[in-house]
Amino acid sequence: MSAEVVVCGEAMLLLLAEPGVPLEHALAFRRSVAGAESNVAAGLARLGHTVRWLGRVGDDPAGRAVLAQLRAQGVDSSYAITDPEAPTGVLMRDSHPARAIDVQYLRTGSAASRLSPDELELRMFKGARLVHITGITPMLSDSAHRATLRLVELARAAGATVSFDPNIRHKLGSPDRWREVVGPLLAHADVVLAGEDELELLGVPHPASLLETGLGTLVVKHRDKSATCLTRTAEACHQPAFPVPVADPVGAGDAFAAGFLSGLLHASDTGQCLRQAAAVAALVVQCPTDTDGMPDRVGLDRALAAFTGTNAETVIR
Repeated sequence: MSAEVVVCGEAMLLLLAEPGVPLEHALAFRRSVAGAESNVAAGLARLGHTVRWLGRVGDDPAGRAVLAQLRAQGVDSSYAITDPEAPTGVLMRDSHPARAIDVQYLRTGSAASRLSPDELELRMFKGARLVHITGITPMLSDSAHRATLRLVELARAAGATVSFDPNIRHKLGSPDRWREVVGPLLAHADVVLAGEDELELLGVPHPASLLETGLGTLVVKHRDKSATCLTRTAEACHQPAFPVPVADPVGAGDAFAAGFLSGLLHASDTGQCLRQAAAVAALVVQCPTDTDGMPDRVGLDRALAAFTGTNAETVIR
């Protein structure tokens, strides 16, 4: 069975504290799934794309919960590896729209960190048009780094477009380590979606310079939540964030990526890709967890109509 999109990376059990309560005082938690690549997979699946997730979980209740939720979201996990000797990673965090969010990772020695290049095969990429990776997976371990490089090789062999989001997490390593491990991946991608602060950390103070190295599409997410798309063949396109009340800002970047990449898969112009990306992100930040607000295609079209003023109807009866 082929998939239009293949993602590979870490998926963890998410324990989200009750809204507004600091992590250290929380008594009630909601269970969900977190992980940059699995979030993008869920978003693209809901938008109607066939998506395959490659990765590892432990042979434990957390791992079974992760795989069950991926399947429920329409993501193919048939190639997922269950490791009887390593646990599934766990992420605990709180949720505050108006102050810093505390995140605690329990991922050292996790099954995901044991990803190996030997576990990736060309048949897993049959029919893939897009392979999406982030900088998180290669930072988990040396073997996961090698697996990410192998992933790029297999994507090329399958004729797929490679999209890359640095997704920098400072708890995974120092800036120097991110530059050493993740910086070179910018040269292996066809599409890069990155925050301007991430590009600066990776040693790219002038983002447009990446287009001179062969990159086809660069999306820069600015500090004011707007985004600019640069390509070698079209004028730069800018998209402000849609103003919405924020319930939980975590997951906005992955939602943005899902919306933009869906547009690319539909051969939309860069302006439409950016509008879709901004709309999906706006929907996700209004809900708890990383994926609750991910829309289906009908929901995205309705949101775009409302955000752009082409349809003032706010209640679907």
